[in-house]
Amino acid sequence: MEKDYTRLSTRWNFPHCGGALDGKHIVLRCPFHSGSNFYNYKGSFSIIIFAWVDDQYCFEYIDVGANGRASDGGAYAKSTLKSALENNALNIPSNTVFLADDAFPLKEYLLKPYSHHGPLTIKEKIIFNYRLSRARRIVEYAFGILVSRFRVVEKPIALCPEKADSIVKAACALHNWLRKTTTTYISRGSVDEEDFENGTILNGSWRHEIKGTGLPDLTITNETRNYFKTAAGIRNKLADWFMGEGAVPWQMKMISS
Repeated sequence: MEKDYTRLSTRWNFPHCGGALDGKHIVLRCPFHSGSNFYNYKGSFSIIIFAWVDDQYCFEYIDVGANGRASDGGAYAKSTLKSALENNALNIPSNTVFLADDAFPLKEYLLKPYSHHGPLTIKEKIIFNYRLSRARRIVEYAFGILVSRFRVVEKPIALCPEKADSIVKAACALHNWLRKTTTTYISRGSVDEEDFENGTILNGSWRHEIKGTGLPDLTITNETRNYFKTAAGIRNKLADWFMGEGAVPWQMKMISS
């Protein structure tokens, strides 16, 4: 069945959006004979998972196994996910964009927030960044639900990296299956909800259900700060659209709270 790429655009009010991308560290106990290959910036051992998540919090694509010592920009550059996106191997519409945070590079197909370094206009920092963050949270919720339901990734995994890879892939597959076949796996209140009337966000239950280390974020590196003017132009055009025809009635209330 052909994927419907209009659902996320409609549900999260972000045009041509095919989903959100993020990367996390899967923390391991010190792998036997690994040396420092899997030692990351947080002082622990890990492998990296990159994921593409859809509007239903399902993992559309995962890339697992890069060692935690690799720079995050470098790990993404070498991932099969980046290769698939740039070679159009995923059979998606040509104008599709994905949303990410500052740990990723700005690309024509990959949008991230305007930098918080230096002064920004309301259009850039407040409205565009809010609208992108609002839609991008689907990947944060997916990872949060994954950890709260599959506690094996809540704490350091005491297995070799290869076996940890398999466990993470199995957990993601089961997450998708449960999401698509049951109504109770992600119940009301599991993920964050916006209160448009009061301009607040109500935290989902997954945030207090995670007791261990969870999935640490990736770092921002200099490799993510270079981009082409065409990518910046796409972001600027969307920022203008969000201030005009594409504005939603609650956005000013949400950013002023």
